[in-house]
Amino acid sequence: MKVALGVCGGIAAYKAAEIVRLLQDRGIRVQVIMTDSAQEFVRPLTFAALSGEKVITGMFNRDSGAEPNIDSAIEHIAVAQSIDALVVVPATADVLAKFAQGIASDFLTTLYLATAAPVVVAPAMNVNMWEHPATQQNLETLRKRGVKIVEPGSGYLACGMTGPGRLAENEAVVAAAMETLGASQDLSGETVLITAGPTREKIDPVRYLTNRSSGRMGYALAEAGLRRGARVLLVTGPTSLKPPSAAEVVVVESAKQMLDAVLRLLPEASIVIKTAAVADYTIADPAEQKLKRGGNMSLDLTPAPDILAEISRHKKSQLIIGFAAETENVLDNARQKLKSKSLDAIVVNDVSREGVGFDSDRNAVTIITRAETIPVPETTKWEVAQRVLDCVVELKQKLSVVNS
Repeated sequence: MKVALGVCGGIAAYKAAEIVRLLQDRGIRVQVIMTDSAQEFVRPLTFAALSGEKVITGMFNRDSGAEPNIDSAIEHIAVAQSIDALVVVPATADVLAKFAQGIASDFLTTLYLATAAPVVVAPAMNVNMWEHPATQQNLETLRKRGVKIVEPGSGYLACGMTGPGRLAENEAVVAAAMETLGASQDLSGETVLITAGPTREKIDPVRYLTNRSSGRMGYALAEAGLRRGARVLLVTGPTSLKPPSAAEVVVVESAKQMLDAVLRLLPEASIVIKTAAVADYTIADPAEQKLKRGGNMSLDLTPAPDILAEISRHKKSQLIIGFAAETENVLDNARQKLKSKSLDAIVVNDVSREGVGFDSDRNAVTIITRAETIPVPETTKWEVAQRVLDCVVELKQKLSVVNS
């Protein structure tokens, strides 16, 4: 997802730099648009370095020394079509008035008129400017249009006065942005440990035992967790996927390496979701040199570590969610694992079905807790991730009630 972050001219402009980082921590791409006045408080280079994106400072490319051209003249349209939300912080009285009256005098105000994306504004200004009837009328106009207003706080202001007008806390601004993007912050404060992908068990220097897991389900859960406000620890086997930039990633290969990484991180986690397809067996004595073609060959296999069982054995108060891939007696086998491994929930899918599960962007699962069975018909793995996290939030809430 992509957010356009409009930065206006006010003493609170410097706080927008932290908002860039907080949005990126939740897996959001951020492009900054600065008004002329904003550049008097913070240099564009600051936002370029933080966001990794071009910072837009005007309607035309005058700063670059190049002649204005058709690309720069319609850039506001391209940005308007590419964003999922427009967030303005700090939103000055001037910009609020222009938004309300439909005045397109610079890139930011033109973008506001050009985009169909939802808009969030976080006002910051002098108390008298905030309380002025004109400002309040403009805010009411924007509310009626569906613009989300992050109300300013009250306190000592840069002008020396005390009262409402201070920019809302950064976390409140980010929470409003994420809510607008359709991602509630119901996992804020949680640390989610996720395992993903396959493992590889070495046969010789060039061969290994593995499985068809792509890691997509675990990576979808990692990104969804970030967007819902969680800190995400991702322990991943070998995949071709790019992990979410804000996740804390540990790359492993074998089941033993994954177990070691998980047990090391377990004390930091409040929630564990084990999606990795871990090998059931490992090679007892891998060859040090490449095995040559010959007659029949036998491999001496020994059981690989049962990571889910070890997590349950070492857990303190963590919520533990397992995944199971089955081909027969799907629900019965899953319920047996839920009980035998002391899980809080298990997510099971029938991998004998074509087009879902392994190496696919789609899945069809059943979420089983100790109290209920929740079928999730075929859908995207992103949507499955959301349903799993919905279940996690509900389980956390029930646990909180029991403990209170």
